[in-house]
Amino acid sequence: MILLDSSILIELFRKKDKRKTSFFSLSGIHNDLCISSITYYEIGIGNRKSHYDFWNKLSDNLLVLPFDKNCSKTAIEVHSNLLKLNKMIDLADIFIGATALTYKIPIATLNIKHFDKIRDLEILK
Repeated sequence: MILLDSSILIELFRKKDKRKTSFFSLSGIHNDLCISSITYYEIGIGNRKSHYDFWNKLSDNLLVLPFDKNCSKTAIEVHSNLLKLNKMIDLADIFIGATALTYKIPIATLNIKHFDKIRDLEILK
């Protein structure tokens, strides 16, 4: 299973040739792609009307992992560690990274500079 960060989906929306996206490449190798409920929210609030049907169809075919109490505990640890190191990142990225850590799965992202700061997070590059 691979957790997709919002950046992977945003690239998919923006590029006309979907075959030249990270999502397309990953879906050709892995059939078990998923997203965090945080990513579902981020895409939902930022979604343009022109992408509405595309997003609904795509999200119906992706497993959405819940951000639950265990994810919250992991996020607290991640936040604390980043604060100590003075390497804070966006809260949504902490939540998404914590989801990957909690479920013990790698994350695919185009935002390496943020997620690289989360200790023990496996990032597909």
